[in-house]
Amino acid sequence: MFGTIGLPELLLIFLIVLVVFGAGKLPQLGKGIGEGIRNFRSALKGDEAPKQDAPKGDDESKGR
Repeated sequence: MFGTIGLPELLLIFLIVLVVFGAGKLPQLGKGIGEGIRNFRSALKGDEAPKQDAPKGDDESKGR
């Protein structure tokens, strides 16, 4: 139905994304897409890696 996507089509898509999101949001958008792909692949493999975003706790809270 649709042909292959060539260089002119990719440039047009990139230009539209640049206009919609702006140059400042593109790195954040790319990072979010990369993390999503990584999470999807790890879910397919069944690997459960521990979350690194969670804080380990600070020393002040232990003494209370």
